[in-house]
Amino acid sequence: MLRNKWVLVSLILALSCCHRAAMAYAYFGLEPDIVTNYLSNSSRKLGYVRVTVELMLEDESQLETVAHHAPLLRSTTIDIFGRQPEEKIKSLTGREEIRQLCLQTLREQMRRETGSEMVKDVIFTKYLYQG
Repeated sequence: MLRNKWVLVSLILALSCCHRAAMAYAYFGLEPDIVTNYLSNSSRKLGYVRVTVELMLEDESQLETVAHHAPLLRSTTIDIFGRQPEEKIKSLTGREEIRQLCLQTLREQMRRETGSEMVKDVIFTKYLYQG
């Protein structure tokens, strides 16, 4: 009986290790930081935002492909931030909406370019604004 329990525990541990290995995500940083202007409420004052963007990829093997498409992904991210109003840039809910928009748009572009979405998530590790 005790031996059966040890076998069961060993089997569970082995399967959980295999499951973790199968889900080996990779991260790719869009370098350098995204720095761009955004739409300010005041026409006399220009606001800017600086964001460090990390892409969570579904698999480590996709790093080279994402690196190849990095200029397109970076340009798209800059364009998204540049079209946002001040209220969205400065609010937490707005920031999450922008993150979701970046995720959706980058997935769409990678699907169009490579046939696979590749981007599992978009993470803002630094988010500064002034204006």
